[in-house]
Amino acid sequence: MVYFNSHQRTSKSFISIIANSFYFNSNIILSNYILEEKIIFLNELQLNVIEILLKLIKKHLCIKPTTMAILGNIIKGVINLTDTFSFESNPIENQEKVLKNLLETAKNTKFGEKYHFKTILLSDDLQESFADEVPYFDYNKINKKWWSKLHKGKTDVTWPGTPSYFALSSGTTGKKSKRIPVTDEMIDAIKSSGIKQVTSLSNFDLPADFFEKEIMMLGSSTDLKEKNDHLEGEISGISASNIPFWFKGYYKPGEEIAKIDDWDERVANIAENAKTWDIGALSGIPAWIELMMKEVIKYHNVENIHEVWPNLQVYTSGGVAFSPYEKSFNALLGKPVTVIDTYLASEGYIATQIRPDANAMQLNTENGIYFEFVPMNPDYIKEDGSLKKSAPAISIKDVELDQDYILIISTVSGAWRYLIGDTIAFTDIEKAEIKITGRTKFFLNTVGSQLSVNKMDDAMKHLEETYNTEITEYTICAKRFEDGEFYHSWYLGTDLNADENEVADTLDSFLKDANKNYKVARSKALKGVKVKIIPQEKFYEWSDKNKKKGGQVKMERVMKEDKFAEWEEFVN
Repeated sequence: MVYFNSHQRTSKSFISIIANSFYFNSNIILSNYILEEKIIFLNELQLNVIEILLKLIKKHLCIKPTTMAILGNIIKGVINLTDTFSFESNPIENQEKVLKNLLETAKNTKFGEKYHFKTILLSDDLQESFADEVPYFDYNKINKKWWSKLHKGKTDVTWPGTPSYFALSSGTTGKKSKRIPVTDEMIDAIKSSGIKQVTSLSNFDLPADFFEKEIMMLGSSTDLKEKNDHLEGEISGISASNIPFWFKGYYKPGEEIAKIDDWDERVANIAENAKTWDIGALSGIPAWIELMMKEVIKYHNVENIHEVWPNLQVYTSGGVAFSPYEKSFNALLGKPVTVIDTYLASEGYIATQIRPDANAMQLNTENGIYFEFVPMNPDYIKEDGSLKKSAPAISIKDVELDQDYILIISTVSGAWRYLIGDTIAFTDIEKAEIKITGRTKFFLNTVGSQLSVNKMDDAMKHLEETYNTEITEYTICAKRFEDGEFYHSWYLGTDLNADENEVADTLDSFLKDANKNYKVARSKALKGVKVKIIPQEKFYEWSDKNKKKGGQVKMERVMKEDKFAEWEEFVN
């Protein structure tokens, strides 16, 4: 791995990570090469050279194309050189070290004293002792018992000191925003993981001119709210508000527009200014990136986004699976772009795609997060989506391929055995590569159907191929109808002009073939499938109504009956 000892703010995309990665304020010694730890400390001189060159080029050389090409090659060369001197790390060893560091650091906190961290540290098997001593927590549980104390002025609660930020995250469920602590240590951990993303760019064979273009980072407002001794905002807003000064000329839409709180007003400003920018990369949630591109295309009366931004080469997706949006996203392009997946959340930088030949992301096993994995089994999950005490957890050394696991994390922000809400599966154990397979709360098992989000996404792709359409959004509920029977009630966001009963039959047949549990349920308690086709704009209007438009917001894929009733009243 490559490590930079600096202090930076949280990033939500690999693009912003690039900026932060080259922003050093530490005393780093050139070529201080420590083989035992497999760490290379790079000299901040590398940044200074690039920064000086950049200033000289802009001020004195009138930004000649040939000169900019030289700059791009220099930056690319630095990244390639860094990658050359990097080492393959051992995920199992990394995780053992991370857990020990977490326990050592937090042993004198209120949480550490409660759960006997000092005793755990004396154990011959830290991982087993930790799992035996500390219970599972979801947000509601840890916030009620522990994090709420931080808002009352308490210190050393679940992590030493107090956090600098709280990331507001309503996510896809819940009416109130979650307030998740973001410590300085977490900021450093995200930054260190970002270095891996930066160095892995050499694997994607990007042209040198990519490193000279501007970056569109579309997230929430950067107008953070000051509260007591910390700042609050969505994680994307926190990161964008702390971009290094020298990078601000590359960051778009820029500080002024980024501070606009109203999503529609912000996008309107982006559309108006779009042709003045030379965008090389986009970063953000797919649904909102699509909406932004549509507005830009409409404003300038063009066929695709490349007529406005001809040098657009990269899109980094994060937070949700990109596959449901692939067809509709590509329809807005004039030529292919490189799509790079990242897995970043308010709770930390979980994983990143490091090679183009793998449809998977590598867990960041060495930087501030300890992972545990609970085999996905409906019997382990309570009605509210939290875990039962009896649910067994394993460490990374015991995982298996192609098994769905509920992801559990412990972090340098003071989250302990925390249910992040996602399910993952390993695609390569040796490389610790994973794919996101769904959400625990979006696991539909009301009548034993055991449908995960990835199966639902697969079904949508099947419908897209069958009917030659695009389905960017959908939601589903296992609902009891007037006849007293349960049906899977689907709402599909598409402009498809087809018989809804026929679409329901197609959907039903696919799921029977793809999921044996679903097939069994359909022969018993699950009476049938109902489909409603609605404009995709209805989903965005729903998010707007619930003040969740833009930013890191994702649409609910699965709803409970009470929420679904609100949805149906809104739609109909």
